[in-house]
Amino acid sequence: MSEQAPKKRLFIKTYGCQMNVYDSERMADVLSPLGYGMTLTPDDADLVVLNTCHIREKATEKVYSELGKLKEMRDDRLAEGGSRMTIAVAGCVAQAEGEEIMRRQPAVDLVVGPQAYHQLPELIARTHRARGERLSADFAPDEKFDALTAERRPTGVSAFLTVQEGCDKFCTFCVVPYTRGGEWSRPAADIEAEARSLAAQGVREVTLLGQNVNAYDGENGDGAGLAGLVRRLAKIPGLDRIRYTTSHPRDMDDALIAAHGEVEALMPYLHLPVQAGSDKILKAMNRAHTAESYLRVIEKVRASRPDIAISGDFIVGFPGERDSDFEATLQLVREVDYASCFSFKYSRRPGTPAAAMPGQVAEEVKAERLARLNALLDEQRMAFNRAQAGRTLDVLFEKPGRHPGQLIGKSPYLQAVFVTAPDRMLGQIVPVKIENAAQNSLGGKLVPLGEMEVA
Repeated sequence: MSEQAPKKRLFIKTYGCQMNVYDSERMADVLSPLGYGMTLTPDDADLVVLNTCHIREKATEKVYSELGKLKEMRDDRLAEGGSRMTIAVAGCVAQAEGEEIMRRQPAVDLVVGPQAYHQLPELIARTHRARGERLSADFAPDEKFDALTAERRPTGVSAFLTVQEGCDKFCTFCVVPYTRGGEWSRPAADIEAEARSLAAQGVREVTLLGQNVNAYDGENGDGAGLAGLVRRLAKIPGLDRIRYTTSHPRDMDDALIAAHGEVEALMPYLHLPVQAGSDKILKAMNRAHTAESYLRVIEKVRASRPDIAISGDFIVGFPGERDSDFEATLQLVREVDYASCFSFKYSRRPGTPAAAMPGQVAEEVKAERLARLNALLDEQRMAFNRAQAGRTLDVLFEKPGRHPGQLIGKSPYLQAVFVTAPDRMLGQIVPVKIENAAQNSLGGKLVPLGEMEVA
């Protein structure tokens, strides 16, 4: 009886957003039938995939730097008589700069856009036979998802689930419409099948993903929207928690707002980027909402779910931003009172309208404004975390902590919670009395059986 051939080793490095995390997992799925098993380091990998993000310039340059290191690693391995490493670049940098990648780094074997990674097995086979097709950058999300099975191999009790891709909003600072294409929604039945498969394998929480996830249009236009999808998934046995990200204020409809108050599985957390508090800057960004309309959406969401945690995104130093515009952003932050936020300096992306706008803001001004904004956001996040002290929250335990006997879980508000608890509680949702708060996490203790009434 012949020995089974050893598995080929696959290393995937993921940059950027949660959708890239999902895509990386699906790449591993499509490559598994070819005998590829995951490895934690590129050192011994037969195939290395860099799944890239094109949102910021530094992220792009990191990819080119990583490619240089991989080429050296491959050359050293070959010089020592080792096996050849195949190098692939996937994701949004691959879509936007495929030809440039191949010009700057000829050692790259494959360049695959985010809507074409289902073709990886075929492309790898061609590459191994001869120096064939190296670039695949089709805009065909329907073909991609048709090629991906509903069966997945989740890595934990929480999982990402892409339901919508692409963007039709054309914010002037953003490359997504050019790298992911127009807005497209997966059929609800396909999403449900994937969610049921995840739940059957022990997944307790899913986060629905999309560039504009609340633009989801049901069965490709049946009007059910994201609210209808959430209600459908909430009926799946074992699937106890549902989240979604990232949303656009103009797609935050009344049905979705109502779902936050009516669907128990929908967690009390909303990531709703506003980007700026100045209407002049919002117009220049082509955001199609005002500061006032954004505040009214937040008001309606809080009326539906009073304890909801609000998160957002901000860009400082957008072209034309004056001190008064930045002060308007600070004022909006004070009015909303965020639980958490992501904030960035404006980064010029070639090919976007904002890159050619007059009034580009000096880097030192951007840095000073970002520091001031972050100080306010950090203060708000700390206040929100401290407000949980004394409360009892349901915590989904996801992984072991840094210390023996410690588990790390997730609160309904997406906070990391550290608790002394036995390993058998991994994957369970357990009441925890919150005792202390830090900037990025909470600490607590298990609630005794006789006291399990959630505050």
